[in-house]
Amino acid sequence: MSDWDLMMPGMGLTAIGLAGVILSYMGIANTFLTGMQALSGLTMFVGLVFLAAGILNGGVSTSGRAKATTLVIFGIAGSVGAYALSLNSVVTSLPRFVGVLLVILVPSIVIAFASMKMPHYFKPITIIFLAAMAVGIGSYTALGFIGPGAEFSLHPQNVTTAKPVALPIPTAPIIPVEIPLNASVQGNPSFNPATVSVPKGDIIEWTNNDKVPHTVTSAPDGSIFDSNIISAGKSYRLDTSKLDAKEYDYLCTVHPFMTGKIVITEATKPVIANVTIPSGASTQKEGQKYFYSQEIDVNIGTTVVWTNDDSASHTVTSGKSTDNQTGTIFDSGMIKSSKTFEHRFDSAGSFDYYCQVHPWMTGKVTVG
Repeated sequence: MSDWDLMMPGMGLTAIGLAGVILSYMGIANTFLTGMQALSGLTMFVGLVFLAAGILNGGVSTSGRAKATTLVIFGIAGSVGAYALSLNSVVTSLPRFVGVLLVILVPSIVIAFASMKMPHYFKPITIIFLAAMAVGIGSYTALGFIGPGAEFSLHPQNVTTAKPVALPIPTAPIIPVEIPLNASVQGNPSFNPATVSVPKGDIIEWTNNDKVPHTVTSAPDGSIFDSNIISAGKSYRLDTSKLDAKEYDYLCTVHPFMTGKIVITEATKPVIANVTIPSGASTQKEGQKYFYSQEIDVNIGTTVVWTNDDSASHTVTSGKSTDNQTGTIFDSGMIKSSKTFEHRFDSAGSFDYYCQVHPWMTGKVTVG
Protein backbone atom coordinates (compact mmCIF):
# COMPACT_ATOMS: atom_id res chain seq x y z
CA MET A 1 0.00 0.00 0.00
CA SER A 2 1.44 3.38 -1.01
CA ASP A 3 1.66 6.52 1.05
CA TRP A 4 -1.16 8.08 -0.95
CA ASP A 5 -3.55 5.16 -0.32
CA LEU A 6 -3.33 5.81 3.43
CA MET A 7 -3.18 9.58 3.26
CA MET A 8 -6.33 10.06 1.18
CA PRO A 9 -8.78 8.62 3.75
CA GLY A 10 -6.67 10.14 6.52
CA MET A 11 -7.07 13.63 5.08
CA GLY A 12 -10.83 13.22 4.63
CA LEU A 13 -11.51 11.83 8.11
CA THR A 14 -9.24 14.42 9.74
CA ALA A 15 -10.97 17.29 7.96
CA ILE A 16 -14.48 16.07 8.86
CA GLY A 17 -13.59 15.44 12.50
CA LEU A 18 -11.69 18.71 12.83
CA ALA A 19 -14.68 20.64 11.45
CA GLY A 20 -16.98 19.05 14.03
CA VAL A 21 -14.64 19.77 16.93
CA ILE A 22 -14.07 23.39 15.85
CA LEU A 23 -17.79 24.09 15.43
CA SER A 24 -18.42 22.61 18.85
CA TYR A 25 -15.80 24.69 20.61
CA MET A 26 -16.91 27.87 18.83
CA GLY A 27 -20.39 27.42 20.31
CA ILE A 28 -22.06 27.49 16.88
CA ALA A 29 -23.18 23.88 16.72
CA ASN A 30 -24.95 21.78 19.32
CA THR A 31 -22.40 19.00 19.19
CA PHE A 32 -20.87 19.42 22.63
CA LEU A 33 -24.31 19.24 24.21
CA THR A 34 -25.67 16.09 22.56
CA GLY A 35 -22.69 13.72 22.59
CA MET A 36 -21.66 14.38 19.00
CA GLN A 37 -18.35 15.73 20.29
CA ALA A 38 -17.25 12.15 20.89
CA LEU A 39 -17.94 11.20 17.26
CA SER A 40 -16.20 14.34 15.97
CA GLY A 41 -13.15 13.75 18.13
CA LEU A 42 -12.99 10.04 17.27
CA THR A 43 -13.26 10.78 13.55
CA MET A 44 -10.46 13.33 13.79
CA PHE A 45 -8.11 11.00 15.67
CA VAL A 46 -8.80 8.05 13.34
CA GLY A 47 -8.03 10.34 10.42
CA LEU A 48 -4.79 11.41 12.09
CA VAL A 49 -3.80 7.77 12.54
CA PHE A 50 -4.34 7.06 8.83
CA LEU A 51 -2.56 10.28 7.90
CA ALA A 52 0.42 9.51 10.13
CA ALA A 53 0.59 5.94 8.81
CA GLY A 54 0.64 7.25 5.24
CA ILE A 55 3.32 9.83 5.97
CA LEU A 56 5.54 7.39 7.90
CA ASN A 57 4.88 4.28 5.80
CA GLY A 58 8.29 2.74 5.28
CA GLY A 59 9.96 5.57 7.15
CA VAL A 60 9.74 9.29 6.63
CA SER A 61 8.25 9.68 3.14
CA THR A 62 10.42 11.12 0.41
CA SER A 63 7.45 11.61 -1.92
CA GLY A 64 7.06 15.23 -2.92
CA ARG A 65 3.32 14.81 -3.16
CA ALA A 66 3.15 13.36 0.35
CA LYS A 67 5.27 16.17 1.77
CA ALA A 68 3.16 18.84 0.04
CA THR A 69 -0.05 17.24 1.28
CA THR A 70 1.30 17.10 4.82
CA LEU A 71 2.20 20.78 4.76
CA VAL A 72 -1.24 21.71 3.39
CA ILE A 73 -3.04 19.64 6.06
CA PHE A 74 -1.00 21.11 8.90
CA GLY A 75 -1.36 24.61 7.45
CA ILE A 76 -5.14 24.39 7.17
CA ALA A 77 -5.56 22.71 10.56
CA GLY A 78 -3.30 25.22 12.28
CA SER A 79 -4.92 28.26 10.64
CA VAL A 80 -8.49 27.16 11.28
CA GLY A 81 -7.62 26.03 14.79
CA ALA A 82 -6.00 29.39 15.62
CA TYR A 83 -9.02 31.23 14.19
CA ALA A 84 -11.44 29.11 16.25
CA LEU A 85 -9.34 29.71 19.35
CA SER A 86 -9.51 33.47 18.83
CA LEU A 87 -13.30 33.38 18.48
CA ASN A 88 -13.96 31.06 21.38
CA SER A 89 -15.90 32.64 24.24
CA VAL A 90 -18.03 29.70 25.37
CA VAL A 91 -15.59 26.91 26.24
CA THR A 92 -12.98 28.13 28.72
CA SER A 93 -11.11 24.80 28.64
CA LEU A 94 -10.09 25.17 24.98
CA PRO A 95 -6.56 26.51 25.70
CA ARG A 96 -5.94 23.52 27.97
CA PHE A 97 -7.23 21.18 25.25
CA VAL A 98 -4.74 22.69 22.79
CA GLY A 99 -1.97 22.42 25.37
CA VAL A 100 -2.67 18.73 25.99
CA LEU A 101 -2.58 18.04 22.24
CA LEU A 102 0.80 19.78 21.96
CA VAL A 103 2.16 17.85 24.95
CA ILE A 104 1.20 14.61 23.21
CA LEU A 105 2.12 15.67 19.67
CA VAL A 106 5.63 17.07 20.15
CA PRO A 107 7.17 14.09 22.02
CA SER A 108 5.42 11.62 19.71
CA ILE A 109 6.85 13.24 16.55
CA VAL A 110 10.37 13.54 17.98
CA ILE A 111 10.45 9.98 19.33
CA ALA A 112 8.96 8.52 16.11
CA PHE A 113 11.47 10.42 13.98
CA ALA A 114 14.37 9.30 16.19
CA SER A 115 13.27 5.65 16.09
CA MET A 116 13.30 5.61 12.27
CA LYS A 117 16.12 7.96 11.30
CA MET A 118 18.42 7.81 14.33
CA PRO A 119 17.73 4.52 16.14
CA HIS A 120 20.93 4.79 18.18
CA TYR A 121 19.49 7.98 19.77
CA PHE A 122 16.01 6.54 20.33
CA LYS A 123 16.60 5.32 23.89
CA PRO A 124 18.25 8.49 25.30
CA ILE A 125 15.67 10.77 23.64
CA THR A 126 12.81 8.71 25.06
CA ILE A 127 14.36 8.78 28.54
CA ILE A 128 14.82 12.56 28.33
CA PHE A 129 11.17 13.12 27.40
CA LEU A 130 9.88 10.75 30.09
CA ALA A 131 12.06 12.42 32.71
CA ALA A 132 10.89 15.86 31.60
CA MET A 133 7.26 14.75 31.83
CA ALA A 134 7.83 13.37 35.33
CA VAL A 135 9.45 16.62 36.47
CA GLY A 136 6.63 18.68 34.93
CA ILE A 137 3.88 16.60 36.51
CA GLY A 138 5.65 16.63 39.86
CA SER A 139 6.15 20.40 39.77
CA TYR A 140 2.52 20.97 38.76
CA THR A 141 1.23 18.77 41.57
CA ALA A 142 3.57 20.15 44.23
CA LEU A 143 3.43 23.83 43.36
CA GLY A 144 0.08 24.13 41.62
CA PHE A 145 1.82 25.95 38.79
CA ILE A 146 0.46 25.93 35.26
CA GLY A 147 1.08 29.40 33.91
CA PRO A 148 1.05 33.11 34.68
CA GLY A 149 -2.69 33.21 35.29
CA ALA A 150 -3.57 32.41 38.89
CA GLU A 151 -7.03 31.32 37.80
CA PHE A 152 -5.47 28.27 36.09
CA SER A 153 -3.58 27.12 39.18
CA LEU A 154 -4.28 23.66 40.53
CA HIS A 155 -4.00 24.97 44.10
CA PRO A 156 -5.07 28.63 43.95
CA GLN A 157 -4.59 30.37 47.29
CA ASN A 158 -5.21 33.95 48.28
CA VAL A 159 -6.34 34.78 44.78
CA THR A 160 -7.68 38.32 44.60
CA THR A 161 -10.53 38.63 42.17
CA ALA A 162 -11.74 41.87 40.71
CA LYS A 163 -14.84 43.26 42.31
CA PRO A 164 -17.86 43.03 40.03
CA VAL A 165 -18.85 46.29 38.43
CA ALA A 166 -22.39 47.27 39.34
CA LEU A 167 -24.49 47.73 36.22
CA PRO A 168 -26.94 50.62 36.13
CA ILE A 169 -30.45 49.61 37.11
CA PRO A 170 -32.78 50.24 34.17
CA THR A 171 -35.45 52.81 34.93
CA ALA A 172 -37.81 51.62 32.17
CA PRO A 173 -40.07 48.59 32.63
CA ILE A 174 -38.54 45.27 31.54
CA ILE A 175 -40.77 43.02 29.42
CA PRO A 176 -39.59 39.36 29.58
CA VAL A 177 -39.50 37.01 26.59
CA GLU A 178 -38.35 33.40 27.02
CA ILE A 179 -36.40 31.20 24.63
CA PRO A 180 -37.88 27.92 25.92
CA LEU A 181 -36.19 24.57 26.38
CA ASN A 182 -35.77 22.62 23.11
CA ALA A 183 -36.57 25.70 21.01
CA SER A 184 -33.81 24.52 18.65
CA VAL A 185 -35.99 21.56 17.61
CA GLN A 186 -38.05 22.59 14.60
CA GLY A 187 -41.76 22.55 15.39
CA ASN A 188 -41.35 23.49 19.05
CA PRO A 189 -42.23 26.97 20.34
CA SER A 190 -39.41 29.35 19.47
CA PHE A 191 -40.12 32.39 21.65
CA ASN A 192 -42.61 32.83 24.49
CA PRO A 193 -44.58 34.93 23.77
CA ALA A 194 -44.11 34.68 20.01
CA THR A 195 -45.43 38.24 19.61
CA VAL A 196 -44.87 40.89 22.26
CA SER A 197 -46.33 44.40 22.22
CA VAL A 198 -44.62 47.10 24.30
CA PRO A 199 -44.78 50.89 24.54
CA LYS A 200 -41.86 52.75 23.02
CA GLY A 201 -39.18 53.19 25.68
CA ASP A 202 -39.72 49.89 27.50
CA ILE A 203 -36.96 47.27 27.58
CA ILE A 204 -37.49 43.78 26.14
CA GLU A 205 -35.36 41.06 27.74
CA TRP A 206 -34.90 37.68 26.04
CA THR A 207 -33.65 34.91 28.37
CA ASN A 208 -32.21 31.75 26.84
CA ASN A 209 -33.63 28.84 28.84
CA ASP A 210 -32.57 26.38 26.15
CA LYS A 211 -29.37 24.31 26.36
CA VAL A 212 -27.87 25.68 23.13
CA PRO A 213 -26.88 29.16 21.92
CA HIS A 214 -29.35 31.35 20.02
CA THR A 215 -29.56 34.88 18.64
CA VAL A 216 -32.26 37.55 18.52
CA THR A 217 -31.72 39.22 15.14
CA SER A 218 -34.00 41.59 13.28
CA ALA A 219 -35.13 40.09 9.97
CA PRO A 220 -33.74 39.76 7.45
CA ASP A 221 -30.15 40.92 8.09
CA GLY A 222 -29.84 42.21 11.66
CA SER A 223 -29.45 45.82 10.55
CA ILE A 224 -31.87 47.10 13.24
CA PHE A 225 -30.86 44.97 16.23
CA ASP A 226 -28.75 41.87 16.76
CA SER A 227 -27.93 40.15 20.05
CA ASN A 228 -25.08 38.02 18.66
CA ILE A 229 -24.74 34.63 20.37
CA ILE A 230 -26.81 34.28 23.57
CA SER A 231 -25.37 31.33 25.49
CA ALA A 232 -27.55 29.02 27.57
CA GLY A 233 -28.74 30.80 30.70
CA LYS A 234 -27.78 34.25 29.40
CA SER A 235 -30.05 37.10 28.34
CA TYR A 236 -30.22 40.02 25.91
CA ARG A 237 -31.92 43.38 26.46
CA LEU A 238 -33.26 45.65 23.74
CA ASP A 239 -33.99 49.31 24.52
CA THR A 240 -37.02 50.19 22.40
CA SER A 241 -36.63 53.95 22.90
CA LYS A 242 -34.47 54.05 19.77
CA LEU A 243 -36.95 52.13 17.60
CA ASP A 244 -39.85 53.47 15.57
CA ALA A 245 -43.40 52.62 16.61
CA LYS A 246 -44.13 49.70 14.25
CA GLU A 247 -43.80 45.93 13.91
CA TYR A 248 -40.43 44.16 13.73
CA ASP A 249 -39.93 40.54 12.73
CA TYR A 250 -36.90 38.77 14.15
CA LEU A 251 -35.27 35.33 14.02
CA CYS A 252 -32.43 33.22 15.38
CA THR A 253 -29.57 33.11 12.88
CA VAL A 254 -28.35 29.80 14.31
CA HIS A 255 -31.81 28.24 13.80
CA PRO A 256 -33.56 30.37 11.11
CA PHE A 257 -36.86 28.54 11.58
CA MET A 258 -37.14 30.22 14.99
CA THR A 259 -39.07 33.46 14.40
CA GLY A 260 -40.86 36.05 16.51
CA LYS A 261 -42.32 39.53 16.36
CA ILE A 262 -42.26 42.67 18.49
CA VAL A 263 -44.79 45.47 18.18
CA ILE A 264 -43.68 48.91 19.38
CA THR A 265 -46.54 51.27 20.24
CA GLU A 266 -46.42 54.98 20.93
CA ALA A 267 -45.40 55.75 24.50
CA THR A 268 -48.32 56.69 26.72
CA LYS A 269 -48.26 59.57 29.18
CA PRO A 270 -47.30 58.21 32.61
CA VAL A 271 -50.00 57.99 35.27
CA ILE A 272 -48.88 59.69 38.48
CA ALA A 273 -50.20 59.32 42.04
CA ASN A 274 -48.83 61.60 44.74
CA VAL A 275 -48.17 60.79 48.40
CA THR A 276 -46.93 63.42 50.84
CA ILE A 277 -44.75 62.97 53.92
CA PRO A 278 -46.30 65.82 55.95
CA SER A 279 -44.56 68.17 58.35
CA GLY A 280 -44.04 66.66 61.81
CA ALA A 281 -44.11 63.04 60.57
CA SER A 282 -40.84 62.33 62.41
CA THR A 283 -42.61 62.84 65.75
CA GLN A 284 -44.83 60.02 66.95
CA LYS A 285 -47.98 61.51 68.42
CA GLU A 286 -51.73 61.07 68.35
CA GLY A 287 -53.46 62.60 65.34
CA GLN A 288 -50.24 63.06 63.37
CA LYS A 289 -50.36 62.01 59.70
CA TYR A 290 -47.23 60.17 58.59
CA PHE A 291 -48.04 59.52 54.93
CA TYR A 292 -50.84 61.34 53.16
CA SER A 293 -52.68 59.46 51.90
CA GLN A 294 -51.64 56.54 54.09
CA GLU A 295 -53.36 53.98 51.82
CA ILE A 296 -53.97 54.52 48.10
CA ASP A 297 -55.46 52.42 45.28
CA VAL A 298 -53.85 52.71 41.83
CA ASN A 299 -53.96 50.95 38.48
CA ILE A 300 -51.16 48.82 37.03
CA GLY A 301 -48.56 51.04 35.41
CA THR A 302 -49.05 53.94 37.83
CA THR A 303 -46.01 55.76 39.18
CA VAL A 304 -46.33 56.77 42.83
CA VAL A 305 -44.34 59.86 43.84
CA TRP A 306 -43.54 60.48 47.52
CA THR A 307 -42.65 64.09 48.43
CA ASN A 308 -40.97 64.85 51.77
CA ASP A 309 -42.53 68.01 53.21
CA ASP A 310 -41.06 67.32 56.65
CA SER A 311 -37.89 68.95 57.98
CA ALA A 312 -36.36 65.54 58.77
CA SER A 313 -35.13 62.88 56.33
CA HIS A 314 -37.20 59.72 55.77
CA THR A 315 -37.21 56.52 53.73
CA VAL A 316 -39.90 54.74 51.72
CA THR A 317 -39.06 51.05 52.10
CA SER A 318 -41.22 48.15 50.93
CA GLY A 319 -42.35 45.64 53.57
CA LYS A 320 -43.00 45.96 57.27
CA SER A 321 -40.54 46.86 60.00
CA THR A 322 -41.17 43.47 61.64
CA ASP A 323 -40.15 41.55 58.49
CA ASN A 324 -36.74 39.91 58.25
CA GLN A 325 -36.25 41.24 54.73
CA THR A 326 -37.46 44.62 53.59
CA GLY A 327 -36.76 46.87 50.67
CA THR A 328 -36.70 44.00 48.15
CA ILE A 329 -39.34 45.65 45.93
CA PHE A 330 -38.43 49.30 46.39
CA ASP A 331 -36.29 51.36 48.75
CA SER A 332 -35.80 55.09 48.43
CA GLY A 333 -32.79 55.45 50.67
CA MET A 334 -32.73 58.73 52.61
CA ILE A 335 -35.16 61.29 51.20
CA LYS A 336 -34.07 64.72 52.38
CA SER A 337 -36.48 67.53 53.07
CA SER A 338 -38.31 68.78 49.93
CA LYS A 339 -36.93 65.86 47.87
CA THR A 340 -38.97 63.12 46.15
CA PHE A 341 -38.88 59.40 45.42
CA GLU A 342 -40.91 57.56 42.79
CA HIS A 343 -41.65 53.94 41.92
CA ARG A 344 -43.74 52.49 39.09
CA PHE A 345 -46.01 49.56 39.95
CA ASP A 346 -46.24 47.13 37.02
CA SER A 347 -47.94 44.21 38.75
CA ALA A 348 -51.09 43.80 40.80
CA GLY A 349 -50.93 43.30 44.55
CA SER A 350 -50.85 45.00 47.93
CA PHE A 351 -47.56 46.63 48.88
CA ASP A 352 -46.87 47.70 52.46
CA TYR A 353 -44.09 50.18 53.16
CA TYR A 354 -42.62 52.14 56.07
CA CYS A 355 -39.85 54.55 57.07
CA GLN A 356 -36.72 52.81 58.36
CA VAL A 357 -35.74 55.87 60.41
CA HIS A 358 -39.20 56.18 62.01
CA PRO A 359 -40.77 52.68 61.92
CA TRP A 360 -44.16 53.93 63.15
CA MET A 361 -44.59 55.63 59.78
CA THR A 362 -46.39 53.07 57.62
CA GLY A 363 -48.36 53.10 54.39
CA LYS A 364 -49.83 50.84 51.73
CA VAL A 365 -50.24 50.89 47.94
CA THR A 366 -52.88 48.57 46.44
CA VAL A 367 -52.45 47.93 42.71
CA GLY A 368 -55.35 46.50 40.72
